[in-house]
Amino acid sequence: MALFDDEPVKRKKTHEIGQDLSLLSVGELGERIALLRDEIARLERELASKDHSKTAAEALFRR
Repeated sequence: MALFDDEPVKRKKTHEIGQDLSLLSVGELGERIALLRDEIARLERELASKDHSKTAAEALFRR
């Protein structure tokens, strides 16, 4: 058994804002859109969570 794996680690696909999109295929563009939509949804959930926490804290300290 080898001490190290010989296969390179596959990096997670990412999107870089402002990146040149002309070299991406239609499929890759669709994947990027899905990735970004998922990320937007995650950011919106976190924002809503923080807003809820802030509202609860403000209500507590107004008493």
